[in-house]
Amino acid sequence: MTTATQVSRNKNILYFAIGSTVAFMLYITFVLTPVGACFNLDSGSNSLGLSFSYTKDMVLSFFESRSQEQLKCYSQFLQIWDAIFAIIYTLMYASWIVWLFNNKRWLALIPILGMVSDWSENYIELIMIKTYSNAGAIGETIVSIGSGINSFKWVLSSLTYLIILIGII
Repeated sequence: MTTATQVSRNKNILYFAIGSTVAFMLYITFVLTPVGACFNLDSGSNSLGLSFSYTKDMVLSFFESRSQEQLKCYSQFLQIWDAIFAIIYTLMYASWIVWLFNNKRWLALIPILGMVSDWSENYIELIMIKTYSNAGAIGETIVSIGSGINSFKWVLSSLTYLIILIGII
């Protein structure tokens, strides 16, 4: 590849990284926050996925503090809006990694695995919501699986931040 082509490609990657970062910020501000308001409470956690891990008691407390309408809203949030958010943040992180580490593009797999983990955790949370809504209880096993996937997601997220920080340095 010629030097001029490489420079042009690097500029395109940089523009995509900047654009995806702007999209990330706009999505949080104008979509994620307003859409998530329907299940938010004034106190306590407003998303199971924002903690590093969770227990059955934490999940039950989270569900019990919300009405069926709020749980339905949370389900829709997980299925649609959080899934889209995972795509946006993955594109953002991966594009910055590709731009910073042009010769180590395989590092972009870390945020991609994080996105898959996020989606998997959302799926488990949806199962927990459905089980809780139908039976009023949830099993320890499904909570442990969800918590484990959630922890793995945060490890991958931390690794992504570390990779980007190393690339900046």
